Amino acid sequence: MDETSDQRAMRASDADREQVADVLRQAASDGRLSLTELNDRIEALYAAKTYADFEPVIADLPGDLPLPPSAALARRAAAAPSPSPSARVGGVPSSRSAKVVFSGIQRRGDWVVPQYYRVKAVFGGADLDLREATLETAEVEIDIKAVFGGVNILVPPDLRVQVDGDGVFGAFNDDTTRGPQPGPGAPVVRITGKAVFGGVNVQRKAAGER
Repeated sequence: MDETSDQRAMRASDADREQVADVLRQAASDGRLSLTELNDRIEALYAAKTYADFEPVIADLPGDLPLPPSAALARRAAAAPSPSPSARVGGVPSSRSAKVVFSGIQRRGDWVVPQYYRVKAVFGGADLDLREATLETAEVEIDIKAVFGGVNILVPPDLRVQVDGDGVFGAFNDDTTRGPQPGPGAPVVRITGKAVFGGVNVQRKAAGER
């Protein structure tokens, strides 16, 4: 792990959170953030544990803000070029479905997400980490059936996400809408399906972020 990664993984202090909160309030005062955006970002800021967690709330603000040194480092890391869509798209998937019953499954590292990927979790769990994955096509769909089970999905900052699932005594939780979003030309991951007495959680995190 390099020095930049080490610093981004360090625990943030209360003083750093307060300093960044002041920056966010000033940005709202300057008309850069709406009150709703300010409230959402303040909430995310106080929930942040590391400097890397600061990235979603400060990455799209001007570069001359009086941020704590390690928070400024995290901001620069967030502004670094993301993999191009062409680098993210391409490859042949090894499977097009996954089924877990009273068990669990993980997909992480270098793997290919099929154009249509079907996941069924019955009294079991599935963890899908897309941060180092490539997509078979520029738009893929992950269709989930979670029955008394749970599915967790991690997506990187350079992928657009559309969550359109139904919950029956269950829920689809989409936490990717907070913070900066990729541009309209970015590859798309559509997450659909149904959670019955189960749950699907979708989060956006950079590679290496816990």
